[in-house]
Amino acid sequence: MKRKHKHQHAGGEVTELARETAKVEQYWIVGDRSEPHKPPKNYNYIEELIHLQIELIKLQEYVRHNRLKMCVIFEGRDAAGKGGVIKRITDPLNPRVCRVVALATPTERERGQWYFQRYVAELPSAGEIVLFDRSWYNRAGVERVMGFCTEEEYQEFLRSCPLFEEMLVRSGIILVKYWFSVNDEEQEKRFQDRMHNPIKRWKLSAMDIESRRRWVDYSQAKDLMFARTDTKVSPWYVVNSDNKKQARLNCIAHLLSRVPYNDLNPVEIALPPRQSDSDYKRPKITSQRFVPDIY
Repeated sequence: MKRKHKHQHAGGEVTELARETAKVEQYWIVGDRSEPHKPPKNYNYIEELIHLQIELIKLQEYVRHNRLKMCVIFEGRDAAGKGGVIKRITDPLNPRVCRVVALATPTERERGQWYFQRYVAELPSAGEIVLFDRSWYNRAGVERVMGFCTEEEYQEFLRSCPLFEEMLVRSGIILVKYWFSVNDEEQEKRFQDRMHNPIKRWKLSAMDIESRRRWVDYSQAKDLMFARTDTKVSPWYVVNSDNKKQARLNCIAHLLSRVPYNDLNPVEIALPPRQSDSDYKRPKITSQRFVPDIY
């Protein structure tokens, strides 16, 4: 791709520069990626997170520019840290390019649909990244353990899911699946924290409490799910999340490795001069309602 040259213009007129500025998102400098980043032995978490988030921006622009479709699934134990990773991924990104899907309990109408139907409606379009905070794997997890689906529905899911995902991949979707694993003691610690922290209390639901009681049932359901859906076309990647910060860095670094993106740096632009307001009289400040300065 060719880099656009800057032009010098004067005055507040509508110029070629203004038109080029409006179209600047179309132009990027394409560079080769450097060698894989190797964090120092005694790395600083914040510094590494910032480095990875800058790379996420590059990945975002590569996906957008090349009109790729990227779908990332986050599954795992309750309080395993899925939400924390998702937040660190989305923080630096454009919400028009990267969005999170966290579907609620299906409605009566949705229960009568093809099981995958409501998830298909949320799949990425060209130039978009979609992060599923839990996904169609609800059927192999909570629905199976809690008895929210029949044995026939469960077995049909195990048969059709690999075929469904193969169809997604063949259609051009980059599908990445993460399972967040946390040990029993650490999950208990995080549940206790949520119970006593008013900011986190909303995160602890009755279903989460029940999942503690059925720990082994969930483990067995996960093992069977992996046996049937961990395929060459659509493999599972397990994230050890006993340490939240390490899990965040490891997951983001791995996600970046799934797409051989180029380093797309935006070209330099020059801001056009601001329009003159010599003939414009602004309304009095007293005519507007301002938010009180209490800080």
